Amino acid sequence: MTFVLPDDLAPEVYPLAWLVGSWAGIGVVEYPGVPKSDFRQTIEFSHDGGPYLQYLSTITLMGLDGEEGQVWSVESGFWRVAPEVPEGITLQDFQHPLEIVMADAAGMVSVYVGAVGNGRVDLATDVMARTASAADISGATRMYGHVKGELMWVWDLAAFGNELQSYASARLTRVGGEHAVMADAGPDDEGSATADAPA
Repeated sequence: MTFVLPDDLAPEVYPLAWLVGSWAGIGVVEYPGVPKSDFRQTIEFSHDGGPYLQYLSTITLMGLDGEEGQVWSVESGFWRVAPEVPEGITLQDFQHPLEIVMADAAGMVSVYVGAVGNGRVDLATDVMARTASAADISGATRMYGHVKGELMWVWDLAAFGNELQSYASARLTRVGGEHAVMADAGPDDEGSATADAPA
C-alpha cells in the first residue's frame, strides 16, 4: 500500500507527506499551576512547493458544557527534513533528521530537532527564546504519531521551575482538504509520486 503524494510536493519533505492536510480533534492540558482543561485543536500542514511544510495550530479551551471558549494557543512554524543529522541526534535506519522552527502568540520561539520515520515524529528543543512577558519555559519534547489514520501527539514541558513532564496531548482526525491519500497504485503509475505508508 502506498501514499499518493501531491504533484507539487517537494521531494525533500516526502518523509513528512503523511502530515499534509488539515486535522481537528480533542485534547487535554494539565500541568502544575495550570488547571486541567479539555480543548479543541486544529492543525494544518501545508506546502508551497518549497523544501518544507508550513504549520499552523490553534488550541481553544472548552467549557463545562462542551462549548468552545477562549483561544489558549496559536502557533505557527516550518518543518523540514534536515540536510545533515543535527548534533546529538542518533537515527535508526528508517528515520530522517528534522529541524523545526515554531513561534507562538504568547512570545515564545522554539527550534526543535529530532527524527521522523514509520509514521512517528520525535522532537526535543534545541534553542528557545522568549519575550520578557512570555512564560518561563526551559525545554520541551513532542511526539506525533500516525495511528489508524489519526494523528496523536503528546507535549512535555519543563517550565516554571518544574522538571520535564506531561503538559498536553490530543487525538486528531483529518477534516478534508489536500492530503496524501492511500492508494493501491504502484510507483510506476503515471502522474503522481508515491511513498510508503506509515504504520
